[in-house]
Amino acid sequence: MNVDHSNGNSGGAVVQAKQVSKFFGAFQALKTIDMTVTRGETIVICGPSGSGKSTLIRCLNALEPYQSGALRVCGVDVTDARPSIDAVRRRTGMVFQNFNLFPHMTVLENCMIAPMKVKGVSREEARAIAQRFLERVRIPEQAGKYPAQLSGGQQQRVAIARALSMSPELMLFDEPTSALDPEMVREVLDTMVELAKEGGTMICVTHEMHFARQVADRIIFMDAGAIVETGKPDQFFANPKTARAQEFLAQILH
Repeated sequence: MNVDHSNGNSGGAVVQAKQVSKFFGAFQALKTIDMTVTRGETIVICGPSGSGKSTLIRCLNALEPYQSGALRVCGVDVTDARPSIDAVRRRTGMVFQNFNLFPHMTVLENCMIAPMKVKGVSREEARAIAQRFLERVRIPEQAGKYPAQLSGGQQQRVAIARALSMSPELMLFDEPTSALDPEMVREVLDTMVELAKEGGTMICVTHEMHFARQVADRIIFMDAGAIVETGKPDQFFANPKTARAQEFLAQILH
């Protein structure tokens, strides 16, 4: 495993994908993906269902293996070897469609466990870290409750706080609002907008086009396992280059 520990290289590449392909049996889910994400960028990946968006973001966090090409995330060459998987997951935070909180733990305990188990910090330090990030996502008053006592939007904000508690170099969001009732979507998106404004590196798979237009530095449009188009939000929404992107936007914006 190759690890580059120069985390402070402002403007450096956080993600480098070269000709990455992924198969499920005979089905090719990702087709020779080339992608670079630099430190501080907010990237939105969009496209129709089944286009490979979630598969791509799961490969970035080593949740899915890829079969060919090369992938480097946060200075780690991503392989299927356990040291590589552990290294990339220590450097990335992942927020899923479903909240995946531990139901038998309080909100505070959900945010404390990874710093203690993975980073080996003391319980007292983990508590302080967890409380700080619960304040950051504006739900410190929920610290003593269990996930089942919270709304969906609150649970997703806990999931964001839990990911942030590991101080990740890269935050990954896989359609974080898709499991929420419409009235709860706004509170989660507002939290993500604040994170983007703070200058962290984020890659978001989402159908929330208003959010994409508001915070993305760059839009990546995928279809049938391939990156079809990439560009600035203003360019993508006003003048998409490809017929497939034009068709997608016509359907999703009207």
